[in-house]
Amino acid sequence: MRLWARSLRGRVTIIATVVAALVLTPVAIGGVLISRHLIAQALWKSTRETAERVTLRLRDGLPHNGPLPTPDSEVDLIQVITPDGRILAASDAARSLPRMTDELPPPGGSVDVTSCLPDRCLYVTAARTGSYEDSPIVLTARRPTPLLATRAMEIYATVQLAVILALTAWVTWTVTGSALRPVARMRRELDEITARDLSRRVTQPPGDDEIALLARSVNGTLARLERSGAQQRQFAADASHELRTPIAGLRAQMESARLYPEETDVRTLVDSALRDTDRLEAIITDLLLLARIGADVDETREVIDLAELVRQELARRKDDKPVRAELAGGVLVVGAPLQLARLLASLLDNAQRHAETRVTVEVTRQGEEAVLVVENDGAQIAVADRKRIFERFTRLDAARSRDAGGTGLGLAIARDVATAHGGRLRVEDSAQGARFVLRLPLAPPEPGNPNPPQR
Repeated sequence: MRLWARSLRGRVTIIATVVAALVLTPVAIGGVLISRHLIAQALWKSTRETAERVTLRLRDGLPHNGPLPTPDSEVDLIQVITPDGRILAASDAARSLPRMTDELPPPGGSVDVTSCLPDRCLYVTAARTGSYEDSPIVLTARRPTPLLATRAMEIYATVQLAVILALTAWVTWTVTGSALRPVARMRRELDEITARDLSRRVTQPPGDDEIALLARSVNGTLARLERSGAQQRQFAADASHELRTPIAGLRAQMESARLYPEETDVRTLVDSALRDTDRLEAIITDLLLLARIGADVDETREVIDLAELVRQELARRKDDKPVRAELAGGVLVVGAPLQLARLLASLLDNAQRHAETRVTVEVTRQGEEAVLVVENDGAQIAVADRKRIFERFTRLDAARSRDAGGTGLGLAIARDVATAHGGRLRVEDSAQGARFVLRLPLAPPEPGNPNPPQR
């Protein structure tokens, strides 16, 4: 029992068996009692009928010689007694018996009783032959059937109850084991998954029951862990790759200054070192931002007006090329203001670097989505490069080198921010230049105000 209770399967089996016992035991006891009652009533019915027949015959007087006749062979115990208990006549089977009961019926009536003699118990009907107090009384009796005379019914009921409980336990154990088999398989598969290989998934059973939902949640958790691990590895790879160049530049300048101090211009050295330091700081800041984008969104969500966000960003910037804004009011989204502002800044920085004469920003609503478009009139982006441009440190050509500004992480940050907000950032076709389109789900309407405000 202790071993069974340690497992969920065993506990469910024990509980189901105990509940079945609590329900079926009273049913079995009640069934035995009802069965005994029905059999006893059947016996008394036959003794009553025999008593009525004997009463009708006695109205013609008692037989002068010989025993009382027995109308029913099954009811062969018959006695006629006086109210004071004296036996007047008896059947052959009852001749040697004492008075079969001390219970006396009322005048004109009858009673059914169980009477136990020294050597046997009988089911007896006592009936008055008349409506007077001194009327004789007819006693008719039957011996109990084997079911009533023994404990056979109790034994049968106990055996049946034990069989049913055993069957209940076996069925519950089997069904629970079958239901929990996918859980055991998932546990084994999870035990085999290590931090070095998070690409594996647990087997998902068909259907939409609780175990299938658990498998989906486990796979979703594994997917998030895999993405987190990939981000950490990517962070390490990016940091080791991109930080090497400015650190190497700093080292070379310092070693040159140490070897040739007379030929070193301190101001030029400091300016160059500061540029490399700024470069290092910018790369580290962007890498850290990429690592915490998803978590920050969950912690700082609020309703944001995209048009107002664009106005604030344009107001603080000092761009070389003019920006034309076409902003529809009341386009509300839910997200982290600082991250969406960084997304917009990355798109504007990219547009300013590659625009010929102007940059255009649009905010509109399309169906259930908010749409932000940043477009420049510079060189177009080839279809084959439209996905690759969002990868970290990707340079399509010399015009997009990091020497022209930026860390090479701006578009990667913008894409990850869009994904963390449940949106999409893509490069779409344009008549001239590059057209970046951000689509985000609209904020749900406030209670009592199903329509977002329009401006």
